[in-house]
Amino acid sequence: MNKRQIDVLILSDIHLGARGCEAVCLLKYLKSVDPKLLVLNGDIIDIWQFSTAYFPAAHWAVIREFIDIAASVPVYYLPGNHDDSLRRLLPFKFGNIKLENKLLLELDGKLVWIFHGDIYDGSITHGRWMAKIAGRCYDSIIVFNRFINRIRKKFGLKPTHFSKKLKSSVKSAVQKVSNFESKAIEVAIEKGYDYVACGHIHRPQIREAENDKGKVTYLNSGDWMENMTALEYSEGNWNIYTYNEADFVGIEFEDTAKVSLSDLIKSTESGQIQEVLKTYQDIKKIKL
Repeated sequence: MNKRQIDVLILSDIHLGARGCEAVCLLKYLKSVDPKLLVLNGDIIDIWQFSTAYFPAAHWAVIREFIDIAASVPVYYLPGNHDDSLRRLLPFKFGNIKLENKLLLELDGKLVWIFHGDIYDGSITHGRWMAKIAGRCYDSIIVFNRFINRIRKKFGLKPTHFSKKLKSSVKSAVQKVSNFESKAIEVAIEKGYDYVACGHIHRPQIREAENDKGKVTYLNSGDWMENMTALEYSEGNWNIYTYNEADFVGIEFEDTAKVSLSDLIKSTESGQIQEVLKTYQDIKKIKL
């Protein structure tokens, strides 16, 4: 298939290793685009929930796809709260893959500040153990929601989204999102940036924001658990891409469910994935 050309692609909150991760859908999307720059804006690998008992081939295939992209274009990995142990390696570089805490880009004369956003979330900075429990509960809700939607589909019913309804109905969750966005916007305006791009809250959006000190465009790339969205920058404009299975009907992709990990390792050039796995094993030795 012909790949869409993208100047900058931002992905966040993929949560590889979590059961709620939509890795197969993400893999299809990645094979349909050709970015000149890829930014992985946090919570890419869910180290909080990582288990050797669950890491499907499709999840490994996504990692391989990132490595393949990095063979020809720069890839920035900005850790979030679920992969925050990677911050202990900063600064880190592996070929075209750079591990940074934040990224400042100049695009067509405008400054874009990119970071995950968890530093402005008090529930993470002051209640880490509660955040971990909440993360596991959220993953379980996503998996259960997916099961219910498969049943609803058989009866011709539209899918429902438990987690979205739950978050929008809980006052504390709504306030948390509002506080997070307000702080990110406030700091971006103070620093004179034109755009601020975050992840973390799993709510994709593009909107103008202003206060008495100025204005900024707030961007959020969403996630690959329930929204399945990405931020794309092309021809001077930012857009939110939302995955649609209908876009890939009739297009054959590798059946990742039947690919073994050894096959993935062998198919990656120059043993790159072996080096990544070794690095990740070293990371896991760090006390979280």
